[in-house]
Amino acid sequence: MTSKSPNSHGTHGGSVSRVTPRRGAPGALDLYEQHIEAHYAARTVGSLMRNARRVLSWLAERGVELAQTRPADIHAYQLYLATARKKDGTAYSVGEHCSRLLGVRTLFRFLCRRGLLLSDPAALLEYPRLEQRLPQGVLTREETRKLVEAPDTSSVVGLRDRAILETFYGTGIRAGELAQLKCSDVDTEDRLLRVVRGKGSKDRNVPLTRAAAEAIEVYLAQGRPRTPGAVRSPRLFLAVRGGRLYASALNDLVQAAAKRVGIEKHITCHSLRHAVATHLLKGGADIRHIQVLLGHACLSSTERYTHVEISDLAKVVKRAHPRGR
Repeated sequence: MTSKSPNSHGTHGGSVSRVTPRRGAPGALDLYEQHIEAHYAARTVGSLMRNARRVLSWLAERGVELAQTRPADIHAYQLYLATARKKDGTAYSVGEHCSRLLGVRTLFRFLCRRGLLLSDPAALLEYPRLEQRLPQGVLTREETRKLVEAPDTSSVVGLRDRAILETFYGTGIRAGELAQLKCSDVDTEDRLLRVVRGKGSKDRNVPLTRAAAEAIEVYLAQGRPRTPGAVRSPRLFLAVRGGRLYASALNDLVQAAAKRVGIEKHITCHSLRHAVATHLLKGGADIRHIQVLLGHACLSSTERYTHVEISDLAKVVKRAHPRGR
């Protein structure tokens, strides 16, 4: 794309977006950061801000001021992303491409809605189509049972790990949501768990299974009180030395349990989320109920977690197809 001077840019066809004279780009970016901090989790805020700065830097390098950004500039940026390469020479994945474009779209939509731009140059931005992949290595019911029962509950760590695994499988919550649970978020008597500021900064209540509620009760009575720093920390699940548990540690925990019982599939915390959705669907649960449990804003997100295994499909074809036998 040929760089244009600020004066010549306004002569191009199409509507031109303008920042109000009161605020410049730095002020607008600060307002944007305040806005997303109030609506998104910290990790998402970091991603959105990085991608906002990237597009603004790209525009500035080409002499395009924020006030003069047109749909053609956004389209040029999208083409740039499609042909850009990482330091190792590989192309960005479709997911990474979409993440960067989400940052662009969110930024300019905010600026337009706040009146800092008269029109949204990214309004017609289209995301590249994501390849729909079936989840690999989904745990069977028997494998899941072995996994959650793997920890040695004669130790403090084992009591904690059993409660964590039962909670993952009993509720389908995300690793980040589990890590930030507080003792006050769990009601084992009514078998209810409160997820505060989950993905999208949304709160939701999810039911606890009997097994999860019992495992948490045992951990609270016999395991957590013997963990360093337990009295001072409001968090439900603590690291061995009393600090905060992070997603990487939770994945290590799940993988160690899988190895202990001889599960050779690549297992992460998210694998239990897949298992919850798949097993509930096979058990006859309505997909919309699964959507609420998992905290998905739209049904299409839930559908990616559910699948029909080929072995099940083969049995159906053999039984029901006129020429299947």
